[in-house]
Amino acid sequence: MGMRERVRRPACLVIEEEDGKKTRVEDFEPELPLSPGTKIFHQPNTNLNIIAVMGSGKKIDVNVLKSGIEATLIHHPRFSSLQVMDTEGRGAREGNGKWVRTRVELEKHIIVPDISNITITSPDRFLEDYISDLSATTLDFTKPLWEFHVINLPTTEAESVVILLCHHSIGDGVSLMSLLLSCFRKTSDPNSLPTIPNKTNLFADRRRVGLCSSTGTVGDVLGLLVRFAMLVGMLWNTFMDVFSFTATSSSWLKDTVTPISVKKGMPFTKKRFVHKTLFMEDIKCIKYAMNVTVNDVLLGITSAGLTRYLSRRYSDGGGKKGGGALPENIRLRATVQVNVRETQGLHVMADMMDEKKNKDAKFGNWIGCILIPFPIVQRTDPLDYVRTASRISNRKKNSGEANFICLCSQILIKIFGIKKAAFLSSELIGNTTFSFSNIVGPLEEVSFYGHPLAYIAPSVYGHAHALTIHFQSYMGKMKAVLAVDESVIPDPHRLCMDLSDSLDSMKKAVMSCG
Repeated sequence: MGMRERVRRPACLVIEEEDGKKTRVEDFEPELPLSPGTKIFHQPNTNLNIIAVMGSGKKIDVNVLKSGIEATLIHHPRFSSLQVMDTEGRGAREGNGKWVRTRVELEKHIIVPDISNITITSPDRFLEDYISDLSATTLDFTKPLWEFHVINLPTTEAESVVILLCHHSIGDGVSLMSLLLSCFRKTSDPNSLPTIPNKTNLFADRRRVGLCSSTGTVGDVLGLLVRFAMLVGMLWNTFMDVFSFTATSSSWLKDTVTPISVKKGMPFTKKRFVHKTLFMEDIKCIKYAMNVTVNDVLLGITSAGLTRYLSRRYSDGGGKKGGGALPENIRLRATVQVNVRETQGLHVMADMMDEKKNKDAKFGNWIGCILIPFPIVQRTDPLDYVRTASRISNRKKNSGEANFICLCSQILIKIFGIKKAAFLSSELIGNTTFSFSNIVGPLEEVSFYGHPLAYIAPSVYGHAHALTIHFQSYMGKMKAVLAVDESVIPDPHRLCMDLSDSLDSMKKAVMSCG
C-alpha cells in the first residue's frame, strides 16, 4: 500500500546561560508522532528491513568508517532517533508511537565479527551465509533501527564488504539510497557529489496530458481533442488498474500457483541474497536498437528469465501436477513500489545531514504501489519479451495508479486504522508472486572517506514473497539482486544465470538483425 508522510521543520534548541545570553546549541526534531508510513512497517506481516551490501575496493579501516558515519549519517534525524511505541491503551492498539532524539553510540551500530578463527574455504559463500543469517535477526528497538556490519574478507568482487541493515520504517528505498549515496564523493573529485541520472525510479517518467501549443483555430481544436482523448485514456487506465489492485487486495484476483509461489500461511524463513553483474553496454545496445528504455529492457529480461526458470522447473516436475510443459495463461505479477515525491537530487539529501541547513526534503516513505504483469510464455524471438514489456510500461506510465493508491491508503488508515491497512497490504503480497524494483546509481566510481565503492547490491526482506528482484546500476554495470526463500527457490544462482542468458540472447538477436 502506498502512503505519504507529513514533513515538519525542525525546532531550534536554545539554552540560556547564567549571564542571560541565549546560545543556539543544535537543530533537533521534537518528539514527532510516527506517521502511517512508519507505523505500517511495524505490523507483523509488513515488518520489512532494507539491506544493502556494499563492496569496497580496499580493506576497510573501521576507525575511518566510524568517523565518516559520525560526520554524515547520524546527523540525520531518523538515524539518530528512537521509535518509542505506545504500550497501552488506544495508542498501543493502533500502533502509535513517536520519534525521540537520542545520543548515538556508534559502537552499538558498527559490528565487526571476528572471523580470524574461522576456516573459510569459500569467501563468497561465507559472505552469502552471513547475510542470509542477518535476515533471521531483528533490530534492537533500544537504539536507532540501523547498523553496519563490516566483513574484512576478500571476495570475488571486492577486498571487503560493508552491509547496511536498516528498518523500512526509517524510509523507502529511493530516499535511503539517495541519502546513502549523498555521503559518497566522486573518487576523481573528492569534493563533488556523485552524478546520478534524473530518473531514479522505474515508473517516475509519467506521461503528461498535454500538447505543444498549436497555431490557428483548427490546430487549437485538434489539440483540445487530443488532450481530451489522452485524459480519457489515462482515467480509463487508472480505473482498470485500481480495480485490479482492489480485486487483488480483496483476494478476488490471485496469481497462478507456480513453483515460485508461496503457500498462504507459510511461516517466514530467512532469505538468501545472490546477485549477478550485467553490463549496461549490452542493455543499451538493445535499448537503442529497439527505441525503448532501459527499464523496458530490464522488464523484458525478467520476463524471459522467469520463463526459462519456470520451464525448467515444470519439466523437472516442479509443478503441482508433476513434470510437463510450461502451462498456458499463467498470471504472474509483481508488486512495485513507486516513488510519488518529486525527484530530489543528492544535494537536497546532503543538506539534510547539515544541521545548519533546511531540512524540508521529503524523507521517509513516500510510495505508491502498482502491479506489473510479467507474461510467462515461450517465444521464438527473444526481443518479443522487450516489445511486450515496453507496451506494459508505456500503459503504466499513462496511469495514475500509484498516486491514487497512495491517496486511498491515507484515507483507509484514517477510517479503518493501521491494522486493517496492513492486513490488506499483506493480502496484496499473498495474492501476487514477487516484488520488483529498480534504482539508478552513480555513473562514475565513488568513494566513502577513501574507500572506493566496488559494487552495491540492495534488497529487502520481511514480506511473504519467495522472490524479490532488484536492479541497481552503478559505474556502467547493472546488478541483478535476488532475495529468495530457499525452500521455494532452492537454486537462486541458476535463476540469476537465466536472467543473464536472457540478456545475451536478446543482444545476439539485435546483432543478427544488423
